[in-house]
Amino acid sequence: MYRPISVQHMQYQQILPPDHLKDYVRYYWVLESDAADPVAARSFRTMADGRPGLIFQAPDKGVMYQNDKRLPGILLYGQATTHANIRLAGEFSTIGVFFEPNALHSIFRLNAEALTDTCVDLDELAALKDVRLLDQLCNTPSCYDQVEVLSSYLFSLIRKNSHLADTDMQHALSCILQTKGSIALPDLRDTLQLSERSFERRFKQYVGISPKLFSRITRFQASLSQLKNNRFDKLSDIAFEHDYADQSHFIRTFKEFAGCSPFHFQKNATRLTDNFSEVTL
Repeated sequence: MYRPISVQHMQYQQILPPDHLKDYVRYYWVLESDAADPVAARSFRTMADGRPGLIFQAPDKGVMYQNDKRLPGILLYGQATTHANIRLAGEFSTIGVFFEPNALHSIFRLNAEALTDTCVDLDELAALKDVRLLDQLCNTPSCYDQVEVLSSYLFSLIRKNSHLADTDMQHALSCILQTKGSIALPDLRDTLQLSERSFERRFKQYVGISPKLFSRITRFQASLSQLKNNRFDKLSDIAFEHDYADQSHFIRTFKEFAGCSPFHFQKNATRLTDNFSEVTL
């Protein structure tokens, strides 16, 4: 379990998953408003991070919006190919699940591409299996107990679907992650003995986006980690270390996936989780 962090009338913390979920869930995160916080809207920016996720916001405490669209109380979202803005109106009592990249396929047996840059009401999906997930979470007062409810639900799906794993695509995914997006994709295809078309089709179903785009986002995330941890003297150091042609190319890619320049991100973003930061609009 990670230490809670207080950020301007908000409490944020990360919770590690149980051992039997570690291949599927990177961590849970909890965002709650302070009792002294006025009932007001707060804006957050998400960015392309190569991972799908789940968000639960207790409907009786507040409402989530993406742009002007009201989001369901519990939603499952897919890969993001760019940045987006989320607004939380009212009191926060929000739990998120930060999945591993292949979770939509390996846990939910979904074609991951169908959820790229969009989301689905998870309570409706659960109801197809006679599970009233939103009711269970709303009737569970503690955030730690709510995490247990989510863990039990996810594990019940995994037990049913684990035998259907695509080992070739898992190998491809692992290679891209291990090389931080720098692996030569033609060599990877040759290793798997797949045509370019077949490889791309299966990878999109498994992860949600093409191998090339996933590699670009993975490389961006590696550079973002270096930026956040101040492991550089100048931006060109990050650009060259992660195989960008030059500093300008790195900045353009950063704006594409994060919605702001590296300089603005460092100076103005109150970072919460890996892909979720508060912004002043």
